[in-house]
Amino acid sequence: MDSKFEAGINIAIKIPKSKYKKTVAFYKDILKLKVEEKPIDNPTVSKTHKVDFGNNVIWLDCVDNYTHSETWLQLKVPNVEEATKYLKLKGVETCVELEELPENMHWIQDPAGTVFNLQQRETEL
Repeated sequence: MDSKFEAGINIAIKIPKSKYKKTVAFYKDILKLKVEEKPIDNPTVSKTHKVDFGNNVIWLDCVDNYTHSETWLQLKVPNVEEATKYLKLKGVETCVELEELPENMHWIQDPAGTVFNLQQRETEL
């Protein structure tokens, strides 16, 4: 199987509700980065802010039931199902219970618990 993984531009930081306002202020008022609140309809994320971070985008996600923050990364592949089969052969299972995703995406974790959103790379015309 020839699954080529590449980093996506999106980074999500899952932040406990008690630390959310101060974290948004840190990126906006202290680092002076472009920070914009975005609407979200997600059962586990109550608010989100988009932060322009060079060539990347950081999503500051307010998660009411977390006690500490986590950083989640994006991985892009040519074919999600092939990549998922390859990962299963290597002992890496998907984590559907983490958060709702469209059918063509999966959550996976590295051995240290870092979460990755595995999704289809857009094809170039």
